Amino acid sequence: MPSIDLNSDLGESFGPWPMGNDAAMLELVTSANIACGFHAGDPAGILNVLKIAASRNVVIGAHVGYRDLVGFGRRNMDPSSAELVADTIYQIGALQALATAAGTRVRYVKPHGALYNTIANDARQAADVIAAIKAIDPSLTLMALAGAPIVARARDAGLTVVCEAFADRAYNADGSLVDRRLAGAVIHDPEQIAKRMLRMVRERLIKTIDGAEIELDAQSICIHGDTPTAVAIAQGLRRALDAEGVKLQAFVGAFHG
Repeated sequence: MPSIDLNSDLGESFGPWPMGNDAAMLELVTSANIACGFHAGDPAGILNVLKIAASRNVVIGAHVGYRDLVGFGRRNMDPSSAELVADTIYQIGALQALATAAGTRVRYVKPHGALYNTIANDARQAADVIAAIKAIDPSLTLMALAGAPIVARARDAGLTVVCEAFADRAYNADGSLVDRRLAGAVIHDPEQIAKRMLRMVRERLIKTIDGAEIELDAQSICIHGDTPTAVAIAQGLRRALDAEGVKLQAFVGAFHG
């Protein structure tokens, strides 16, 4: 029986400004990428989300990003290596402390937004993030874009890597994600998403925005928690996977105690 992990970007609310329905998503996903305060999230809100995740045995990942609250971490930046290494360590460490207080722990790292897309191909920034993870805890898994050069770079450096596909994002023919500023970059229809992800799980194929087909070898599927239809997408995808006999499970074990 095939299996797949479902992950979502959560903990992104800030004070009185809510972002997505974290509690509902934590009923549906098997792993959660939790904001670390640089692109989104505040300590009290992050801690609350971690407590809910712990109560539901959802595996926790550090969703590290550029220091860019105003741009939600989606603006390209060029920090020095010293800055990027330290910023990554800082964010993972902050989430580790909050996770400990919530009775769980951080098991993996998934960079966010512009940082995620940059390190997919940029050797220097990729090396900085890899170095930061190894410096703080080399047992942490890196979640990365399926097919991107970062996968081999991180594995060559000794990290465990899990590749992911995006349920609600359109792909270019080279396997990169379509720029969010372009029409059709974000997919909102739960039925369309369920069909394309089922095919990805069964055949490792996905149709690009221009109609071509590319191969994706992914062990996790991401559903962005900040989209209006996120809960409906997750519910529909889970139903479709269940109906096809696909087992839903995290790529690393949950932490108990």
